[in-house]
Amino acid sequence: MRAPLPAAGFTFIDLFAGIGGFRTALERLGGRCVFSSEWNKYSQRTYEAWYGEKPHGDLRDIPPAAIPDHDILSGGFPCQPFSLAGVSKRQSLGMAHGFECETQGNLFFLLADIVAAKRPPVLFLENVKNLKSHDGKKTWKVIEGTLNELGYWVFSAVVDAAGWVPQHRERVYIVCFEKSTSLARPDFVFPSPPPGLRPKLADILEPEVPPKYTLTPKLWEYLQRYSEGHRARGNGFGFGLADLEGVSRTLSARYYKDGAEILIPQGPDRPPRRLTPRECGRLMGFGDRELVVSDSQAYKQFGNAVVPTVIEAVGRQILAAVRPRA
Repeated sequence: MRAPLPAAGFTFIDLFAGIGGFRTALERLGGRCVFSSEWNKYSQRTYEAWYGEKPHGDLRDIPPAAIPDHDILSGGFPCQPFSLAGVSKRQSLGMAHGFECETQGNLFFLLADIVAAKRPPVLFLENVKNLKSHDGKKTWKVIEGTLNELGYWVFSAVVDAAGWVPQHRERVYIVCFEKSTSLARPDFVFPSPPPGLRPKLADILEPEVPPKYTLTPKLWEYLQRYSEGHRARGNGFGFGLADLEGVSRTLSARYYKDGAEILIPQGPDRPPRRLTPRECGRLMGFGDRELVVSDSQAYKQFGNAVVPTVIEAVGRQILAAVRPRA
């Protein structure tokens, strides 16, 4: 039987790394990254500025056997074919989605190849909430079945980041333990939000914001007309004026277009404004790290990222389940 994770320290790989939300969290827990991969050149730029190394490029170009041994395989594998927005858009365009998507959906099976080659004791994955319901739950059955066939105990849950950051952001977290490390199913539970006061949007706002983040009167008028048109047809689409004492809607990668899903009110006589990139970093739990790309790219990066504080909370539960007890 293989040993569980070491009593102190562990190694991990950061796949589909984006801007390193998994890395931020796992390093806080004492982990050491031994390999990272991210194909987007702008995300690579941010990752290198923040962590001091440029990730390897397209994971499809890297033989699984060439990846270093590691204790935890982590990654938010591409979710566009499985997301609610992604499926709707692809269907409207007559495009394939889910595992039928040639360019993204099948990257899960690339992960499976890496797992088969390296046999890490723990898998720690993230995806959109819709993953578990997509295609009449067939997509999830294939994923769960593949992980079981590879010899892993599989745990999954939808966790809302609103308990850790002032943003409603539901994501599926998948945690797997290799069965050769345990004869019985591990005693693992997903975390509950920390007790006490919940974070609120006002806490992450900057006191002074440049005028360029305020919507133009023309754009603000358009968003109101667009929203009213959908409301009249019984749809839920439209802008979202944020409650500063509560939590925001989900920040998406399209936020750079108009900021419609999270607009900050500025009184009755001024159009609302969008969040600044720095505020988006705070909203996602990254704090005030250096921004080294354009505003548009920063919005995309934060909208695609995982929330490090949630990853850290789940990571603590992983460590508690697999480390030798004193």
